Amino acid sequence: MADTATDEPGTGTPDGQPKNVRVVILALMITMMLAMLDNMIIGTAMPTIVGELGGLEHLSWVVTSYTLATAASTPIWGKLGDMYGRKGAFLNSIVIFLIGSALSGMAQDMGQLIAFRAVQGLGAGGLMVGVMAIIGDLVPPRERGKYQGMMAGVMAIAMIGGPLVGGTITDHWGWRWAFYINLPLGVVALALITAVLHLPKKRSQARIDYLGAALLTIGITSIVLVTTWGGTEYAWGSARILMLTGIGVAALVGFAFWQTRAAEPIVPLHIFRSRNFTLMSLIGFITGFVMFGATLFLPLYQQSVQGASATNSGLLLLPMLGAMLVTSMVAGRITTSSGRYKAFPIVGGALMIVGLYLLSTMDTGTSRLTSGVYMAVVGLGMGCLMQITMLVAQNSVEMKDMGVASSSTTLFRTLGSSFGVAIMGALFNSRVEDVMAERAGALGSQVTEQSAQLDAASLAKLPAAAREAYQYAVSDGTHAAFLLGAVVAVIALVAAVFVKEVPLRGAGPKPEGAPDGAAASKAPVVEAV
Repeated sequence: MADTATDEPGTGTPDGQPKNVRVVILALMITMMLAMLDNMIIGTAMPTIVGELGGLEHLSWVVTSYTLATAASTPIWGKLGDMYGRKGAFLNSIVIFLIGSALSGMAQDMGQLIAFRAVQGLGAGGLMVGVMAIIGDLVPPRERGKYQGMMAGVMAIAMIGGPLVGGTITDHWGWRWAFYINLPLGVVALALITAVLHLPKKRSQARIDYLGAALLTIGITSIVLVTTWGGTEYAWGSARILMLTGIGVAALVGFAFWQTRAAEPIVPLHIFRSRNFTLMSLIGFITGFVMFGATLFLPLYQQSVQGASATNSGLLLLPMLGAMLVTSMVAGRITTSSGRYKAFPIVGGALMIVGLYLLSTMDTGTSRLTSGVYMAVVGLGMGCLMQITMLVAQNSVEMKDMGVASSSTTLFRTLGSSFGVAIMGALFNSRVEDVMAERAGALGSQVTEQSAQLDAASLAKLPAAAREAYQYAVSDGTHAAFLLGAVVAVIALVAAVFVKEVPLRGAGPKPEGAPDGAAASKAPVVEAV
């Protein structure tokens, strides 16, 4: 059953949206900021956290536990929203996220912090899905582009400002406030959503697909662990990695088989019968692959080769993220005014290929201006893709499947980022180790024995010859990683060519008694405060 409600006279606005929809959008933007800022802030605070709590050997699990819980819970939150109502599922996810944030801030050792971060991740899995699905409920696809462009802008701002905010909070208030800062923002979002957003309540008679949820969770967890541990904690051919790969593949195959028989499947496979939905899932995967790979290696290159300060690492990505922000907003506006969108994934795929190839040409002599221009080209490409993929995916399914469509698209992007970081990282590490061995001999091998990625302090301690060799090695490693990214981006371009431009569902004629431009489709009611 789709989310529907009867429009009351006067509940529309001149632009065709329910009254005070912008208040709801503000609350959704705050929630999106919570989801995006968290890892950026925590990354900056981690050295201080380890200094106080100890447990350096478990450091990676602070991020991994959050990522695993987020990825595994994402499709489940989407399905719960479809079955029992979007608003309740969304509010519950915010509450769980805030509880995890408060507990993380009170952690007394690394084990507690890892466990509480997992609680945070469970809530975070519903934040992004809830934001996109509620926009899908409130706003017809024809009008949705401009709002989803705003959400892409929030993502870009969070990625730029996160490290700066994290550093400031840690330096002045202490690392615990890197978690506590979520609480006032979350309370504001909760209050606005509770007061202003009124979606119809639903109660599905079907039971939750517990077996499907378990199989999907096992499959996603195994695959994410493989991409996280492979080539770092364990060799790619090690027994543990092979075992996790086997478990992950078996669980996902079993999940797909079970979804054809479950009464209320977590991810109904019929949504993949839509060519556009399948293509957008693939393009979203590639976009995640490229974006998170780029955000990992660009600061490393600029710090190691160009001598930039790690303190302002967020600003190093400003050309790429700024271009992504502007393009997302423009693409959303054009899509809203014209109803046409196919050109954006094609242009975005082409720009990503060109930009990643240009990044692969950087060497030890490349200036910051030149690398900034190259980053901007990649950002323009990603800006054409980021929210258009969600918009077209939502337009390809019925309203009753809005939640699973949003969660599936988000999940594919998350998995793409995991694979991108893992595969590009493995290639980067291999090239750095090889070049260091060639240029610095035994010393080079010793330097990169523990990790091919050195922090600023470790780099400063190296002899001049080894430091110069490492700069060449990083340059060669980023060349290989970005060249691989350009090749992978070709898949997104090919997929975009086959997208069929299905007209976006519009607001339609106005209901009797409603103002000009109000939607005829029975939209959820957003009441005035």
